[in-house]
Amino acid sequence: MPLPQKKRWESMAKGLVLGALFTSFLLLLYSYAVPPLHAGLASMTPEGVAPCSPAPGEPETVTPANGSVGECQPRRDIVFMKTHKTASSTLLNILFRFGQKHGLKFAFPNGRNDFDYPAFFARSLVQDYRPGACFNIICNHMRFHYDEVRGLVPPNATFITVLRDPARLFESSFHYFGSVVPFTWKLSGRDKLAEFLEDPNRYYDPNGYNAHYLRNLLFFDLGYDSGLDPGSPQVQEHILEVEHRFHLVLLQEYFDESLVLLKDLLCWELEDVLYFKLNARRASAVPRLSGELYRRATAWNVLDARLYRHFNASFWRKVEAFGQERMAREVAALRRANEHMRRICIDGGHAVDAAAIQDSAMQPWQPLGTKSILGYNLKKSIGQRHAQLCRRMLTPEIQYLMDLGVNLWVTKLWKFIRDFLQW
Repeated sequence: MPLPQKKRWESMAKGLVLGALFTSFLLLLYSYAVPPLHAGLASMTPEGVAPCSPAPGEPETVTPANGSVGECQPRRDIVFMKTHKTASSTLLNILFRFGQKHGLKFAFPNGRNDFDYPAFFARSLVQDYRPGACFNIICNHMRFHYDEVRGLVPPNATFITVLRDPARLFESSFHYFGSVVPFTWKLSGRDKLAEFLEDPNRYYDPNGYNAHYLRNLLFFDLGYDSGLDPGSPQVQEHILEVEHRFHLVLLQEYFDESLVLLKDLLCWELEDVLYFKLNARRASAVPRLSGELYRRATAWNVLDARLYRHFNASFWRKVEAFGQERMAREVAALRRANEHMRRICIDGGHAVDAAAIQDSAMQPWQPLGTKSILGYNLKKSIGQRHAQLCRRMLTPEIQYLMDLGVNLWVTKLWKFIRDFLQW
């Protein structure tokens, strides 16, 4: 017999506390057992500065791949600021594949699949980091800290990120992370999202555990104060700073167009940006916001709304410069190629519920308390030409990180606790 709602939440809350305490204890042991790699960072001499660091006064710009300076060469030095609930897992898979194909050096987290999020990124969080280390690709979840990231990649590295309509992002984040945001436990109605948006300030605690997931999450991920007064001049200053630092800001709603622009910027081949949609939720778990709730969600995430409006406008200016007809042709070519791979790779031709996934290596990470994330079954008979590409395109983030040799002991421990408690 299933537990009553109240008992279920009480059990989950106790389990969360137990899991957090146990994980904290092991992290403490680990911190004593492993000497910090960044012990000498603060006192580094000029001779010890990482070779990746830009020379004084060096412009941090990237010549467009189709520019007039020299022949187009594939770009291999990339910083992807991975935002939450924006199709970023799909883009992560693209970067994993490209880096693996070309033997590039990733800056990976140590012990888990993110850089100690929601803490700010620091170089010392990189697996096997040593002062002076230089990397080709940084792409795991972090709270962005530009100076720390900048020193890990060559001066001409390309910086990219991806945004999403803030109301839709909030809806997705609420359903995915809501169970680990304690102030949402006060919500008693059947439609907790609608109840919250009726009077957000009644429930929201800016200092509450995991509160950042439920207001201006894009602003937070990019390293800014998500609780800024919307009237503050800092809001626009931050938006312009993002524009200055990032060479391309993709949009989740126009993912194919974004990938065409990315392919052009990086001078990549079509195969490099092929994708299957990863980490997607089943439709029944994603009730769409109504007009009024959509308006309220946008107003609640007003900083993200301003950020999105700015980059939505700049995105279409880039499309216009690229050429509308050319864009239509390349999007069509990308979709044809994706469809071709779908027929070759995916058993049944579509994503399935977690319970229907036959291979544990294809099982995506699930949100706490529910199995709403879809995955895929790999066809059993795939020709040698496509076998490796199919598997890589369908491999979820955690498993791909392990394939790439990342130490995920904290993530594995958390999975063990969740499996033991049957979450």
